[in-house]
Amino acid sequence: MSDNTTLTDVIMPQLAESLVSATIGKWLKQPGDSIEQYEPICELITDKVNAELPATVDGTMAELLAEEGQTVSVGEIIARIAVAGSAAPAAAAPSPAASGDATVPAAAPAAASGTAPQAAHAAARPPVPAAAYDAAAPMRARYSPAVQTLAAEHGINLAAVPGTGLGGRITRKDVLTFLENGASVQPPAPAAAPAAAPVPDAAPAPAALQPVFQPVHDEHQQVRNSGLHLSESPKIPTIEIEGGRGSSSEYLIDVTPIRNTIATRMRQSVSEIPHAWTMIEVDVTNLVVLRNKLKDEFKRKEGINLTYLAFLMKAVVSAIKDYPIMNSVWAVDKIIVKRDINISLAVGTEDSVMTPVIKKADQKNVAGLAREIDELALKTREGKLRLDDMQGGTFTVNNTGSFGSILSYPIINYPQAAILTFESIVKKPVVINDMIAVRSMANICLSLDHRILDGVISGRFLQRVKDNVEGYTPETKLY
Repeated sequence: MSDNTTLTDVIMPQLAESLVSATIGKWLKQPGDSIEQYEPICELITDKVNAELPATVDGTMAELLAEEGQTVSVGEIIARIAVAGSAAPAAAAPSPAASGDATVPAAAPAAASGTAPQAAHAAARPPVPAAAYDAAAPMRARYSPAVQTLAAEHGINLAAVPGTGLGGRITRKDVLTFLENGASVQPPAPAAAPAAAPVPDAAPAPAALQPVFQPVHDEHQQVRNSGLHLSESPKIPTIEIEGGRGSSSEYLIDVTPIRNTIATRMRQSVSEIPHAWTMIEVDVTNLVVLRNKLKDEFKRKEGINLTYLAFLMKAVVSAIKDYPIMNSVWAVDKIIVKRDINISLAVGTEDSVMTPVIKKADQKNVAGLAREIDELALKTREGKLRLDDMQGGTFTVNNTGSFGSILSYPIINYPQAAILTFESIVKKPVVINDMIAVRSMANICLSLDHRILDGVISGRFLQRVKDNVEGYTPETKLY
């Protein structure tokens, strides 16, 4: 290290007010790697947050003081970055916001004590000079998963799309604008995969950064969402052959921290909650006609797809208003019924399942729910979920039918009282007035906490959901 270079400590931040430690999921930078300000250097995992830790300075990774998979207390030093003497930021340590919205500075210098949790929070950072993102910077070739997926769906050559993001980077909006302008669609150029990990479409703010939820996966592979989006290529897990090259009878797959967290939560749910299950069949023929009638106009007006899930969620929310006990949790000596109806939306990837929350869903119409579903799915896919997006859910809905399931037995999202799945729509012969007709049918499945809910109330709730879904007509309004 030269005389004009100093070492800046990277402190384990306090990702949420109640968290006292976090696990190093994966180091994105190794000793000797150059680092740009705002560039992610590692992935952090807790039982509440899966976040990328961005750098606050330009420099070179000097040393890693924590290993992947190691749990580190808030305030401890996890790495050091070598920074030119004039580039090191001044130390400052504002405490976390009372609201619980955690900030994630990556390379704040340690406070005098070196152990205070507040040392994890850096002062407001100066804006990155525009020169750092000139046309020569390798930003244009950095495509987010959303941009790559959209280009693949429409056969767009991204080299022909004008970029308006940082350093000419192409955003999802740029691709949509390219399509709307009727530009000629060309076969994708046989370019190599982008060398750098995808970065957010929006320019990073100069102030302290928010943590983002992001499933742990190889940065060069796209991830297929199994709940709402099926267009991406699935990730193939890294495996090791048991017993060396000579044996092929067994394979080993490392359990990632986030997979371990999911396992803990699922075990807690099935061990503490006495699950019961019921299912009802719904005629969605009118809903299919309604959606087909409105989807093209909705796409032109809103720029997003009108999915069946938005209509189902509206039907579920209306039924919860009639049966509020469905919106409750078990508290040993009492049952707590939640006034706000906050729907957790199960969004799965090959690596994990996230349950972002639509807050006060009962105050939204079908169009509003469709926008929320699309926004949360996009944020999940791009790793942009905030801590607030994941909190406060009171009832979970999962669209398992999007990948062809016709019957499922979901595990309750602890500590909620129930979870509902909407299965695949299938055309079937149905007897109506002693005559056989071909109708679009779907199953709706419900897992329930039998400490709170019994068969009668759950059956009536499902019947109300069925009535609401079958009550859609071609005249139903979205707004």
